[in-house]
Amino acid sequence: MKYITQSYFAYLSKFVLAATSVAIFSPIASAYAAVGFSTTVAQITDNSTEQQLLAHNEVETRNRPTIQRQTVTTVSRNVSVKSKKTGFSLAIWQPSGNFSEVIARISVKSKRGNDYLKERFLGDYKYKIKQKAKFAKGLKASDRIVVRLYDVQNRFIGYSEFECLSANTTVNLIFSAKPTQYQVVRTVYGVDADQNGTIDTGTTTYDYFTQVRNQRVIFLSSSQTFQGSQFQVEGLSKIAATSIYPLSFTQGEFAVVRQSFISIFSSDLAEVLQATPGSLVQVIEVSNNSSYDISQMLMNYRQVSMSRPLQVGFSDISTNYWAKDFIAKLAAMEILEGFPDGTFRPDAPVTRAQFAVMLRKAFAKGKIRQGIAFKDVPTQSWAYNAISEVYQMGFLNAVVGKDFNPTQSLSRLEILVALARLLNYKASGSTDTILSVYSDATTIASEHRSLIAALTERGIVVNYPNMMLLNAGRVATRSEVSALLYQALSSTGQVANISSQYVVGQQ
Repeated sequence: MKYITQSYFAYLSKFVLAATSVAIFSPIASAYAAVGFSTTVAQITDNSTEQQLLAHNEVETRNRPTIQRQTVTTVSRNVSVKSKKTGFSLAIWQPSGNFSEVIARISVKSKRGNDYLKERFLGDYKYKIKQKAKFAKGLKASDRIVVRLYDVQNRFIGYSEFECLSANTTVNLIFSAKPTQYQVVRTVYGVDADQNGTIDTGTTTYDYFTQVRNQRVIFLSSSQTFQGSQFQVEGLSKIAATSIYPLSFTQGEFAVVRQSFISIFSSDLAEVLQATPGSLVQVIEVSNNSSYDISQMLMNYRQVSMSRPLQVGFSDISTNYWAKDFIAKLAAMEILEGFPDGTFRPDAPVTRAQFAVMLRKAFAKGKIRQGIAFKDVPTQSWAYNAISEVYQMGFLNAVVGKDFNPTQSLSRLEILVALARLLNYKASGSTDTILSVYSDATTIASEHRSLIAALTERGIVVNYPNMMLLNAGRVATRSEVSALLYQALSSTGQVANISSQYVVGQQ
């Protein structure tokens, strides 16, 4: 283990991330007329059967489990967040009025391919007006964050939604003087890569209003019916004549602007997203400089935040199984699933089709090449969309000609090479020195050595039962793929680090 020096350990330690008004309407109906006004659109430049059980089942049952009030222990601390990692700081303001505290119910709709997963609860947070909190890890660009707002008497007073950017984001939610009467919220946000609390100069500022009426929300096209002074916060840009939205809010299947029938409490939401704050889970008190790990919140609330039961424990995974934590966390993120009999089958191989589905759920990446019609992947195949997308993203190649060979089992080397292509990491040190940690390093082909070295240097390689044996040619098991995939996510800051004696370089 020649390359694992003190400086390398220092590098690993640094890798841990944390994180992260309206005037009185006259009449109120005039706000709805604003829906027809022009809208400024800002283009985000971010690149942004048993086998079927491995794919996320979007159909949810309305039979909700009985939920007891849940208390979650959280850690609030100052956290350094790398500027390239997706996260956000959220501040709540009321320039005029007499509110002192509000409750922000935060949830996430994770982007998966061309669709979104069901909305997941991230916690109820009690804010003092003008207070800020950071949220980091577990997010990626194009995920949507939903914020439902309540006063301290648990009366619903507003709604906002924004799209995550590729770097740290500053988000400001601004109330009118009378939010219980006029449920309008101004949302102002943009990239804050240096995390100084302001939107970076030269970047787009998204600025728009949402109004709630009869349990539905409207994303308004203009602020011309409002007396903007009640929404103006010192240090923020002046209110634009027309709203500025990210492109996906105005175009495409998931556009929200000019949609008059968006329900705030739709029947397919998890009960915790419809319940009174504090009735099912503990409300979290936000303090100055609070930071919250979203990947941890997803784990804490994984059961209550789903409208159907979510299995994260399996009958054939013991409490001391080496990959239990990797498997449980990916199951909680709905990247992988078990089987109808309650098992996970950790020693079963992973096919190319199964791995394509996992990659599609775990990572969002722009397409770098044209798709091809694989002769052995019919359009009605359960994995057709996933295979097509990951091929266009450059993760997996054809086997021969136009054959994808979806049922072929993958070797550990093939899994590692696919992850290396996806992450595009480069080794910063000598390849031979880094690879000397493996007793079978000479078996790694020359065209793969730099790729494996880069993954090794970033703590992505997991070897069980012998950390020093790469076993590149061995068929990869479901448990091994779970560990490697989780570590790849961890290296990007999307999930919290898991301590394991089998992660190379973590010892």
